Amino acid sequence: MSIHTDLDDTANPGVPSARTAAFMASYLDALTLVERLHRLLLDVIKDEFERVGMLEINPVQALLLFNVGENEVTAGELKTRGYYQGSNVSYNLKKLVEMGYMHHQRSEIDRRSVRVRLTPKGRDVRTVVSGLFATHADGLVDRGVLDQNGIEDITSSLRRVERYWTEQIRYIY
Repeated sequence: MSIHTDLDDTANPGVPSARTAAFMASYLDALTLVERLHRLLLDVIKDEFERVGMLEINPVQALLLFNVGENEVTAGELKTRGYYQGSNVSYNLKKLVEMGYMHHQRSEIDRRSVRVRLTPKGRDVRTVVSGLFATHADGLVDRGVLDQNGIEDITSSLRRVERYWTEQIRYIY
């Protein structure tokens, strides 16, 4: 005889316990929020670029420039850092080079590999995005939306989810 608890889902295989169902509802809410926040961030960046008259690049490209920063990187490095999908990063890097936001140089060692870095024009975009994020950070604190502990809690939780998902991808087979 087995006693059914919220932790024991063997009584009805395929039917989540009340505890699991409640957690799953919250988990799905969190996933929806993360997805919505990402789209909203892109809209906020787009609005800022319209405000300052930088209409040539899109928000995804602006974030790419921000994330490259002062580094010299390959498309593969950006992909492995988890910033972008492979085809998306390659397309956007090509466009940014064509528009003069990035320099590119073939590796002397591996001619297939191209390293990119920001041009002064690319650094200008990075400065706009950085300024926008600094303004947001000040506003979040000034308005009492988040404090240092709150942002650290969010970041810590999201990093744990990231590690869990990464393990699911790496160890699924």
